[in-house]
Amino acid sequence: MITADLVDLDLSADTKEAAARSLAERMVALGRVTDLDGFLADVAAREAQMPTGLDGGIGIPHCRSARVTEPTLAFGRATEGVDFGAPDGPADLIFLIAAPAGADDAHLTILSSLARHLMDEEFTRALRAVASPAEAAALIAGEEAPAAPEAAEPESESAPAPAPESAPESASESVPVPAPESEPEGGRGGAPFRIVAVTSCPTGIAHTYMAAESLENAGRAAGVDVVVETQGSAGFTRLDPAVVAAADGVIFAHDVPVREKERFAGKATVDVGVKAGINRPAELIAEVREKAARGEVSALATAATPVDKAGEPGEGYGTKLRKWLMSGVSYMVPFVAAGGLLIALGFAIGGWDIDKAPSVTEHFAWGQADSWAALMFQIGGLAFSFLVPVLAGYISYGMADRPGLVPGFVGGAIALTVNAGFLGGLVAGLLAGGTVLAIQRVRIPAVLRGIMPVVVIPLVSSIVVGFLMFLVVGKPIASLQKALTDWLSGLSGANAVILGVILGLMMCFDLGGPVNKVAYAFAVGGLANPNEGSLKVMAAVMAAGMVPPLAMALATTVRGRLFTRTERENGKAAWVLGASFISEGAIPFAAADPLRVIPATMAGGAVTGALSMAFGCTLRAPHGGLFVLPLIGNPLLYLFAIVAGTVVSAGLVILLKGMRKPAPEAAREAVPEAAHESGPGGEQAPSGTGVAVAA
Repeated sequence: MITADLVDLDLSADTKEAAARSLAERMVALGRVTDLDGFLADVAAREAQMPTGLDGGIGIPHCRSARVTEPTLAFGRATEGVDFGAPDGPADLIFLIAAPAGADDAHLTILSSLARHLMDEEFTRALRAVASPAEAAALIAGEEAPAAPEAAEPESESAPAPAPESAPESASESVPVPAPESEPEGGRGGAPFRIVAVTSCPTGIAHTYMAAESLENAGRAAGVDVVVETQGSAGFTRLDPAVVAAADGVIFAHDVPVREKERFAGKATVDVGVKAGINRPAELIAEVREKAARGEVSALATAATPVDKAGEPGEGYGTKLRKWLMSGVSYMVPFVAAGGLLIALGFAIGGWDIDKAPSVTEHFAWGQADSWAALMFQIGGLAFSFLVPVLAGYISYGMADRPGLVPGFVGGAIALTVNAGFLGGLVAGLLAGGTVLAIQRVRIPAVLRGIMPVVVIPLVSSIVVGFLMFLVVGKPIASLQKALTDWLSGLSGANAVILGVILGLMMCFDLGGPVNKVAYAFAVGGLANPNEGSLKVMAAVMAAGMVPPLAMALATTVRGRLFTRTERENGKAAWVLGASFISEGAIPFAAADPLRVIPATMAGGAVTGALSMAFGCTLRAPHGGLFVLPLIGNPLLYLFAIVAGTVVSAGLVILLKGMRKPAPEAAREAVPEAAHESGPGGEQAPSGTGVAVAA
C-alpha cells in the first residue's frame, strides 16, 4: 500500500491542490493511478464535501476513483504548512489516500487505521523526525515501532501505534489492558470499572475512529475497561450483548444518531459530540464514573420513544404532546421547502395558469419555458402531496417509534382522501401513535412476539386508524377544515389585521421554536388548497419571521456600543439570515438578553404581520425571504411592512438596552474604536459565540 517511492519528506507546496498533485504524480509513476487530472478532480470533489484537515497538523485528502488500480497511500512532509481546513491551522503531515472505485472496505479500512495511528503522539512525532523515505514507509506500514526522537520525553505514556492491518472496524475486538495497581474505585463486584462507548461522525471515517482510539487510550491510563463500537461508513459491528450488560457506564461521542441506542438502556450515560471524545476523553470517563456512583441513569438511554429520548424525567403530557407535534412538523418542513419553492418557480416562469397545464408525460417541449414551468409545478405538487401523510406518520413515529410509521402514513393519506387536510393529519398521527402504544401494552404469547412488529401491529393499527378516519372523525374534521378555509378566504379589514398581529407575535416569540413552528405550519397548511386568505397568511408569517434578525442587524449597526464585539459580528450575518427568512439569526441576541430582545422583536413582528395583512400582500412560496420577492403580491407594500417592523424592533431594543445600568468599566470588552466601525469585510465570529460571551 505504501513504499519508499510514495514518500516525499521535503514536499514543497503552498496549497492543498499542489500538495495532492505532487503526491499523485508519484502514484502515476508507479502505475497505480492511470489518469492524473481525472484523479485530482475526484480528490477535489471529495475535499469540497468537507475539509480533510485534522487537529495536530495533519491532512488526509482521499477519494475513491475509477482511475486508481489498487489501494494506495502516499505520504508527504511539507516544508511549509498547507491549509487543509483544520481548526488549529496548516498541516505538515499529509497523507493522500487513493482507493479503486467500489473498493469501499479497503478505502475505509485505510482511513480508519490511519486515523487510529494519528491519535498516537509518539507516532506523529516519529514521522516528523524520520530521516529517510524507506523508514517513513516502514513506520506507516507498521513494519517497525516508531522510535521517538532523542528530544522526546523518556517517560512518554503513549502506546505504540497498531499496524493498519490489525485495526478493527469495531473496537469491540480490542482487549482491555489490566488496571494498574493504583486504579481508583472499580465497578461492580470489585472488578475494574467498565465502559462501553459508541463513536460516529457525519462521514463515518476519520473522527469516528480517532474518538475511539482516544477513549481507549484514556481508559487504559485511568485503569478503566473501555470497549468502543465504531459506527462508521462501512457499517458497524455490534458490541457483544454480554459486554454491554456488564458495563457500568456508557459514553456516546457522536454527531449523527446512535443506531440501536436502546441496547444501552439502564446505564449511567454521557452524551457528547464526537470531537469531545477526541479532545477530552479523560473528562468523559470521569463524568460517567461520577454518574454511576450517584446511581444516575440518563433518560436519553432509557426512553421508549424517539420523542421521550429528547425529554426529561417527569414531563407532563402537554410537553410530550408538543414534542410529538414538533416531530411531525420537523420532518414535514423539507417537503414544504422543496415542493413549495418548485410550485412558486412554476408560477413565476409559466404564469398563474400553469396549474392548468397538461401532464408533462403527455406534452413536453424541450425548448419552451412553459413546459419547464409545468414540470417544476407538477414535481412540486407531488412533493406537496406528501405533507399531510409525512406529518401524520412522524407524529406517530414520535409517539411509538417505527411501529407507528405505517398507521401514521395510512391515516395521513386518508385525511387527504376525505379532505380533512392539515388538521386531519394532526389527528391521524395522534390516533396512530396512541393505537400502537395501546397494542404494545397487550400481553402477547412468546410464540407471536416475533411477528408483532412486522405483521400484527401494522395490520391491526392500520385497520383501527382507517376505521376512525373514514367513519368517525374524518368528516367532522373535513367540515372544520372547510370552515377554516372559508374564514381565511373571507378575511378582510380588522379581522385580517388582528390575525396578522397574532401570527407576528407567534413568529417572533421563540425564534424557530415550537410557537414559531405552529404559526409556520398553520400558514403552510393553507398552501395545500390555496385561496386569497391563505396566501395572505403565508405572506404575513414570512414577513414577520424576517423581522428579528433584520432588527438585530440594524440595531448593531446604528448603536454598536450597546452590543458586545461578538454581537456586532453576529449582526453582520443577521442581515443575510433575516433576508433569507431564517428567524434563528436572532437567537444569539435573545439568548444573551431575552427580557429586552424578545419583547422588542415581538412588537416589530406584530406590526409587520398587521401591515402585511392590511395591505393584502400574498405569497405562494413557503420560504425564500426577499429572494422570492417576484412571487409576492403587492411587493412594495410588503417591503414597507418588513421595514416598518424592523425599525420598530430595532428602536425598542436600542431604547431598552440604553436604559439599563452601564456595566463596570473593568467588565467591558477592551475593543479598539475601529472595531466598532468595521465594514462588511470584517471576519465573522463563529456561530453561537455570542451566546457564550453573553453567558
